[in-house]
Parts: sequence; structure tokens; C-alpha cells
Amino acid sequence: MTIMKLRRVLPQRITLRARLTLIYGGLFFGAGIVLLGSTYALFHQEITHGGNVRVTSPLGEATTPDELANDIVVSRDGEQLTGPGAQKFLLSERSRIENAATTSLITQGGIALAMVGGVAVAFGWLIAGRTLAPLRQVTETARRIAAAPVAERGLHERIALRGPDDEVKDLADTFDLMVERLDRSFAGQRRFVANASHELRTPLTLSRAMVEIAMHRKNASDDLVQLGDDLLEINGRHERLITGLLLLASTENEIIDHAPVDLADVVEHVIADTAMEAASTGVVVHEDVAETVVGGDALLLERLVQNLVENGIRHNVAPDGWVRVSTRVLGDEQVELEVSNTGPDVPPYDIPMLFEPFRRLDSERLATATGAGLGLSIVRSVAVAHQGEVTAEPREGGGLVVRVLLPAATDG
Repeated sequence: MTIMKLRRVLPQRITLRARLTLIYGGLFFGAGIVLLGSTYALFHQEITHGGNVRVTSPLGEATTPDELANDIVVSRDGEQLTGPGAQKFLLSERSRIENAATTSLITQGGIALAMVGGVAVAFGWLIAGRTLAPLRQVTETARRIAAAPVAERGLHERIALRGPDDEVKDLADTFDLMVERLDRSFAGQRRFVANASHELRTPLTLSRAMVEIAMHRKNASDDLVQLGDDLLEINGRHERLITGLLLLASTENEIIDHAPVDLADVVEHVIADTAMEAASTGVVVHEDVAETVVGGDALLLERLVQNLVENGIRHNVAPDGWVRVSTRVLGDEQVELEVSNTGPDVPPYDIPMLFEPFRRLDSERLATATGAGLGLSIVRSVAVAHQGEVTAEPREGGGLVVRVLLPAATDG
């Protein structure tokens, strides 16, 4: 219990500046104590072994206390002492002078050491602050880049440290070089996404138009129409794949513009939008929604809900399959979206794999599969972009239970 209380009192983190100051102060006080102790030892040795007290007798001869026999010594009170009394008086005087000198040395030396030590610690604190100022500049720049709403938005900053060519400047220059390379990498990614959006969608749009024109000719045979339908289905799957890839690339970052979005409205819209697909597969979709307002991008949140609902419909069992969608508020800071469905048994060790791009269960790795293998990957990317998280677990009896936690919208 005492250790726990001590941990609460002591600071959890001691800054480098404080540690350097403690080191400077500790070294100074240590050297001062050693110096003071050495001075005391030499002084004590000089007094103790430097010789006996000598006095001058009436005959004019210098004698020691041990040689005093008939000499006369006058005390501070004016009393005249001779023989053993004079010897005792001189020894006591020597002891008094020695003690007074020792006390004066230790007391005044200690006070002087404390005063000079305090000044040294203060100067150490100032010097450590000036020495570590470049490191604080590096830290503040890194913190601003990390705190940017979108990572690539803060990569234009540089430290550009000016000062002596030392290890700290090497660190700042290396950090600037790293940020510059990251900036170029993000710029290349943005160009790639823009070019891919154009280069990949354009031929698919043209091929779709050509197939539809061929199918709708008056002399088109039934075999040609059937072939056109198959080609349009494959073309549609490729379009969904490209759309999913572009969406996955665009949602890897945090959302900048947050607007209030009621997940209950989004769920109702998605369920109405997927009603035809659910009816064609014999799957019943249930909803249990309450007002759950989050802050974010409405289109991306709609894609999140749509991917979960479509995933629940397509990976289900007929004819008694169902999908249940619910929303609820957890406390004052979080909103939960839960989508559960009936379906085949899913091993727990396979669940992390489902959130990876292009990863499906073994039974679904077919070229004719309705999905592109990006549904749950996009769900996770959209949730992370909204500072949320996604978890999934097998449902007892088959199927999945997917939960999405998102921060609730604030009044501000």
C-alpha cells in the first residue's frame, strides 16, 4: 500500500532536462562535499599534529604545556596559573580553539556550498534548457505532423534547424529527409489513385457500352444476348473491384470534415436499397435502430453499413436466413452498430483473415463470386478513418456478429 501511494506521489515521467539538471547538481554537490571534507581533514591534521602550544616564560624562554612547572599563565579572567593548572588551562584553550575553527569551517563551508550549489543548479537548468531547445523543436514539429487531421496534410512541414553542426542538427536533418520522402510517397499515391481512377474505369465503361450495343441489336441471337449478360456480370464485378480498391485507398486517412450523421437513417436507407437482393435470396433483414448520431462522412458511413448488410445477405443460408441490424448508444462517447446474420460456421481463427483485402473463406475463392473480397476491408478502413474500431466473432449456430464502435457526435 505504501509503495502504491509513493508511486502516485512521484511523477510518472522525468524530463531529460530535469535529469540533466539533477546530474549537474549531483556532481557539483558531490565535488563540493569531497572538497569540504578534504579541507577539514587537512585542517584537523594541521591542528592536531602541527605541534604543541608554546608560551613564553618570565625568563623569556619558549616552553610547551608539558614543560610548564614554575611559569605563570594568566587566564582570560586575570587569574594567574602555574604548574598543572596552567597546563590544564592551555590544553583546554587549544581544544576550544580547535573546536571553534572546525565548527566554523564546517558550518560556513556548508552554507557556502549550499548557496553556490543552488546557483549552479539554476544555471544547469538554464543551460540544459538551451541545449535541449533544438530537441524540443524536433519534438514539436513531429507532434504537429502526427496530430494533423490527415497524415499527408502535415508532411509539408520541415524543422530546418539552424545552429552548430552537431548530433542534434544531424537528427533534425535526418528527420527532415524522412518527412520529405514520406511527402513524395503520399504525393505519388495521390497521383496513382487519380490516374488509376481514370485509366481503369474508362475501358470498363467502353466495354460495357459496346456489349450493351451488341446485345440490343435487332438481329442479336439468344446466345449473343446470354453471352452479353455474362460479360456484363463480369464487367460489373470488375467495376465493383476497382471502386472498392479506390475507396479503400481513399479511406486510409482520417476524415477531415465531420458532419452529424444519424446511423439509424443510414441503416433504414441501406435496408431499403438492398431489399430486392434480400428478397431474391430468401433472406429476411430485421432492424432494431435508435437515434445514434456520429460525426463523419455520410457517404463513407453509408458504404460501411451497406458492405456489412450485403455481406450478411450474400453469405447466408436459405430459405430461413436472416440479417439483424441494430444501433445503440453506449454512454456519452460511443455509438455501436451491430450486424449479425445466419450463415455457415466460421472458425474463430479465420475471422482476422476476413478483414484483409482479397481474403475469403476457402469455399468462396471463385471467379464467379459476387463480392470482390474487399467488403470487410473497406468497413475496417472507414471505421479507422472515423477513429472507430471493428470487431467480429462467430455467432452460435453459424454466421457472424460484427460490431462497429464509433465516437458519438459532440455538440460542438
